[in-house]
Amino acid sequence: MKSTRKILFELVVVLLALSAIAPLAVAQNPTRRAPTAADWAALAKLPDLTGVWEVALGGGRNRDVAPNAGPSLTPEYAAKRDALRASAREDNETANCLPAGMPGIMGQPYPMEFLITPGKVTIVIEAYTQVRHIYTDGRTLPEDPDLKFHGTSVGRWEGDTLVVDTVGFSPLTQLDRGVPHSEKMRIAERFRLTDPDTMNIETTITDSEALTTPYTTNRTLKRHRNWTIAEYICEENNRNFVDQSGKAGVILNNPGGYPQKKD
Repeated sequence: MKSTRKILFELVVVLLALSAIAPLAVAQNPTRRAPTAADWAALAKLPDLTGVWEVALGGGRNRDVAPNAGPSLTPEYAAKRDALRASAREDNETANCLPAGMPGIMGQPYPMEFLITPGKVTIVIEAYTQVRHIYTDGRTLPEDPDLKFHGTSVGRWEGDTLVVDTVGFSPLTQLDRGVPHSEKMRIAERFRLTDPDTMNIETTITDSEALTTPYTTNRTLKRHRNWTIAEYICEENNRNFVDQSGKAGVILNNPGGYPQKKD
């Protein structure tokens, strides 16, 4: 049987371990103070990004690189991309109603609504009913972020431009269509109005394991002042399936119903 002194010693060790973890938890989830009247007044001085936006026709993927060129991959990740495409698995996640995640979710052909509040920019994306949170309350990026479809985003205003850095992405997301990423992927975005109803989003992806150089794209969004976000239920009338080999397909004999099990 353990002595009382030994039990007390082990209890102290556990308490010390917990106290070391607690500051990390607080750093990962900082407490937001209640906004003041001055905070709300300061929003009026920022560029007006609020409202519903849509990727402009022909403005979805204007790359700052050669036409039709994709990201420049390292040999290891070029091989992973080729294997992924050869297995026809690049669309399996979205076929099963998983969202595209970052960066792909920002290029979906569906509207998105920007909401600006003190300390945060919220983007409500109609596709897959997704929501992004961009924190502008002065916090820093987490050193050990939880892996999420949209990552963890921290932003700041540089003049008329919202600058956003995002880290910590789910392995189910992709760097580009059919292109995997490593855990080192980082995404920098710059949101800027080019006229009252036109927004440019410059997106730069860096990934020291997957990319030989940073990969930059530009998107143009148009504001629709009389639009509202519609309901998007992916499973409703979903006839997509994935077979045992991982290949995506479509059930054609089940219109209007839920997907049937494919043997």
